[in-house]
Formats: sequence, C-alpha cells, structure tokens
Amino acid sequence: MSRRSIYLFSILGILLLSFAAPGQKRTSKRMHGAAKPLPLVAEIDTANLLRLLKRQSSKPLLVNFWATWCDPCRDEFPDLVKIHADYRDNGLDFIIVSLDDLKDINTEVPKFLKLMKAEMPAYLLNVDDPTEAITAVDARWSGALPATFLYDRSGNVSYKHLGRVNPKELRSAIDQQLQKDPVRYKHATPPE
Repeated sequence: MSRRSIYLFSILGILLLSFAAPGQKRTSKRMHGAAKPLPLVAEIDTANLLRLLKRQSSKPLLVNFWATWCDPCRDEFPDLVKIHADYRDNGLDFIIVSLDDLKDINTEVPKFLKLMKAEMPAYLLNVDDPTEAITAVDARWSGALPATFLYDRSGNVSYKHLGRVNPKELRSAIDQQLQKDPVRYKHATPPE
C-alpha cells in the first residue's frame, strides 16, 4: 500500500469515527442517564372510589386523602412512604387519593410523588364537587386534609385519622388488622 493510500484511509477512518462517536455518546446517555418517568396518577370518580373502598379482599386497605397544596399532607408523606415500604409485602394494600385539580394530574401530582419516591397506587378524584365523595367515605368527615382510613378485609373502616397521622398509632392499627391473618403477616413495626 502506498503512503498516499494509508493517508487517505486514515483521514477516512477519522471522519467515520467523528460522525459515529457523537451518536454513540447520545445513545449511551439515553440508555444510562435516562430520567425515570413520572409516576402514573389515574382519575377516579365517586362510584369507582367507593367500589375500591368497599371491596372484599384478603388484605386490609389503607387509604390516604391528600393534596399537593396541603402542608400537613406534604409533611406526613415521608412517613406514609415508609409505612408503604414496610407493609406492602406483609399483606397491606395502600392507595392514595389526591384532591388536587384535574389539571395537575400529569404535572404537580406526579412530580411530588416522584420527589417523595412514592410507589403506592395513586388516584386523583375527578368530580365537579367533592362533597358527595367525601360524605360517601365518611358522613362525619368535613373534607379537611389529610385524612387516613384503614379498611378491614370486609371493607369496613377499622381506623381513621383526620389531620396529620401519627405513624406509631397508624402502625399499631395496621398491625392489629394484619395479625388477623398470621400466616401471611410478618411484624413490620420497627423496633423502638
């Protein structure tokens, strides 16, 4: 091979590498540095919310009503995420229901859930007037947030707390419900 051919092949190789390398870097960034998608938040109306709450199941159901604009809700959220992590494999179903505006279903609500690392199923109440849903959940509940309800396996409320929940009290109520099925239950309350 002549010197001139080697020179041309070298130039051609450099040109090919310079065009290929940026594409490879972009692909690699996309594969390794891709941002996690925002959590999915589903719309729910009053009828479907009541179906969820009143279902008969082999597991108790914990439900937290909240909103991104509610400071006590935001304050208690890390405790709820921890409770979900501790009990999800121990026989507890847990859902959260946001009372934010519907326009926030793909923005503020999932952004907050991602920030909190929340993995429980999330719903946003899609009704013109939440009063009917609030009254259907509990006739004595004014709709003040946060509100937490624990349903037994028959769909009856076994525990409720209006306002910022006390994690120790909630864990005790959950433990009491889960102990009714000792085969599946592993004590999840952390030691003091």
